[in-house]
Amino acid sequence: MSDIDSPPADETLPSAPSAPSKGSPNDFLKAVVGKRIIVRLISGVDYKGVLQCLDGYMNIAMEQTEEHVNGVVTNRYGDAFIRGNNVLYISAGESI
Repeated sequence: MSDIDSPPADETLPSAPSAPSKGSPNDFLKAVVGKRIIVRLISGVDYKGVLQCLDGYMNIAMEQTEEHVNGVVTNRYGDAFIRGNNVLYISAGESI
């Protein structure tokens, strides 16, 4: 690599963006109980609703649940239970 390709020694490279808040995943999960969340399954289907509770296996109970396939609402459920081994991620649907 030539001197033209490398940055000068006195310039600093931009740092990675910092996380919005510090805390463990457990802290996040405790903070979103009773709030709107988005659950993405391994299959790509999203469930949006209010997190009622969850356990150590990531089994999730939700209220006011909507099923979204390719961004389109395909079903609405009063209550829904999602088995934890199907969950890809859980995201906050509102600020926590």
